[in-house]
Amino acid sequence: MIRPRGARDLPACVRLLRAVHLHSGYPYTWPADPAGWLTPEGLTGAWVAEDADGRVAGHAALCGGEMNRLFVAPEARGRGLGGRLLRHVTDEAAAGGLRPVLAVNATDTAAIALYERWGWRLVRIERQDWGGPEPVTVRHYEAPPTGHRTRG
Repeated sequence: MIRPRGARDLPACVRLLRAVHLHSGYPYTWPADPAGWLTPEGLTGAWVAEDADGRVAGHAALCGGEMNRLFVAPEARGRGLGGRLLRHVTDEAAAGGLRPVLAVNATDTAAIALYERWGWRLVRIERQDWGGPEPVTVRHYEAPPTGHRTRG
């Protein structure tokens, strides 16, 4: 189930984010204030995916027209949660008249595969400073037009 993230979900989201960071290095640099990082300025909405036991197993946010903070528990990957979160946030954005975009570290091949499976279009690649020891190669994507996405 995907539902809006509530304030009471933040501790579980921070624990999940930590597990994802240790497993796959997302986010690229660990934030000093993880709960604040999950609630960036300009937040339009945030959602969580629950596993079969009702535990938070995924998260995604929308800031204006930018999708971000999308992650799924390492043990819940491969079950379609990432795709359902991606579809849900894209639908929420479209309902608000937005066609979302996102940026992803070029080394995050699992996320890139997910976005491309769902029909997101690569619009540019650039190097950015993400606070680490060296700049990162970042791939920027745009959501497919409403009704034109493929399924993962």
